[in-house]
Amino acid sequence: MAQAVLVVDDDPVQQRILQEMIRRFGYETFTAQGGREALDFLAGPKGKEVGLIVLDLVMPDIDGMEVLGYLGSHRKDVAVVIQTSHGSIETVVKSMRAGADDFVVKPVNPERLKVSIQNLLKVSALTEEVKRLNAKATGALTFDGLIAASAGMANVSRLGRRAAASNIPILIEGESGVGKEMIARAIQGESDRRGKPFVTVNCGAIPENLVESILFGHEKGAFTGAVQKHPGKFLEANGGTLFLDEVGELPSDIQVKLLRAIQEGEIDPVGARKPVKVNIRLISATNRDMIEMVKRGTFREDLYYRLNVFPIMVPPLRDRLEDIPPLVDHFIVRFAAEEGRKIRGIAPNALAMLQAYSWPGNVRQLENTVFRAIVLCETDRLEIDDFPQIAAQVDGYEPRIPSVPSAATPGKPEIAAAAGQDGGNVPPGQVVGGHVALGISAVTSGGHIRKLEEVEADMIRLAMERYRGQMSEVARKLGIGRSTLYRKVRDLGLEAKM
Repeated sequence: MAQAVLVVDDDPVQQRILQEMIRRFGYETFTAQGGREALDFLAGPKGKEVGLIVLDLVMPDIDGMEVLGYLGSHRKDVAVVIQTSHGSIETVVKSMRAGADDFVVKPVNPERLKVSIQNLLKVSALTEEVKRLNAKATGALTFDGLIAASAGMANVSRLGRRAAASNIPILIEGESGVGKEMIARAIQGESDRRGKPFVTVNCGAIPENLVESILFGHEKGAFTGAVQKHPGKFLEANGGTLFLDEVGELPSDIQVKLLRAIQEGEIDPVGARKPVKVNIRLISATNRDMIEMVKRGTFREDLYYRLNVFPIMVPPLRDRLEDIPPLVDHFIVRFAAEEGRKIRGIAPNALAMLQAYSWPGNVRQLENTVFRAIVLCETDRLEIDDFPQIAAQVDGYEPRIPSVPSAATPGKPEIAAAAGQDGGNVPPGQVVGGHVALGISAVTSGGHIRKLEEVEADMIRLAMERYRGQMSEVARKLGIGRSTLYRKVRDLGLEAKM
């Protein structure tokens, strides 16, 4: 998911101001001093990293409207925020019709630009997610739609594309949670059965006495409770793909019937008088050692070699750490949208910690871990503290539990911001006299009470550092209005220290 921002402005001063402003928002930035330079950059190797452009409309070589025209034909995936010194309705309407997504008026207000960038990048990411989900639902998902940047997954994609060109039976092997079903769907999406039925059967989740009926179907009255005809999964997948997940869990008697169905291309529904022809693409998957099962006699050798004509081994997540950053980005966008949270990413040290973990549950565990972190997160990005269970298992990382003042005794107010014996500041988190110090001293070095204005300034400064300058969050935590907070910041002279 492209998250870099390209600043296009022919004014070097304005360009540097915007670049530094956007960097403070937490985004990687590139610059171009005109429309021609911007188009050349987008066509180059770094161009794919750009997810949004802050574009000046008035430039000497190629103006902003021409750049918008190019983007409309070649890079519809890039969001555009135009900046104009006029701000007239006519200018805005004209640029919006040309493809711009939002506008800001010079001089640019930092909060306004930040909100615009965050919202547009989130919409772009959600659009890609919707496309992926639609492709999955319609049987049109391809390997290009998978999040798989590692060398191990590149080999899986190469084999999958080769297999998709024929009707050869495929066995996908790998640990639980590595994404075997997604690989199977991508194989169908790359084949001539694209858009046809894709039917999944979890062989380990079907009661043993119902396996035959569910797979091959049954006639009305074939057994007690069969009040109507049921086609079965093979017929449901006719013309498309049948995906047998955890195929090693099939009972021995069903293995025989499955072997005949594969060999003859026909099935025998329970209670039917004659077999029924089917045309399916069979893809099986397992997380077990099938060779060992064959040696033990729990899986038929002839069926195993029928299923394992074209094996594909999906590596575990611990062997493809390069896939973790894009997967985390993907899950953040998805779950933040579902939970209605404004979370724009993950801290570098937290991401490094995730890459240092072994992930026994693979991608499925990573997905659930990010979901939990989204729920726990109190800021606009995920930190180590949001992954306490992972941090506890990775050497060199430890979740930091925020310091909480001790409860005050009823009728006896206590100062949460404690001071040391000499009246000076104490390290944050240190317990002094039964209190947890937050790094704000209540008294001067001479033992006198500090002015309320000074303590208030320290408290606001601490809140701004703790919540990384997110003024709405700072105001909410301090229990004051945002306009009041801005006034206090200005009156206390804190603007230069933000």
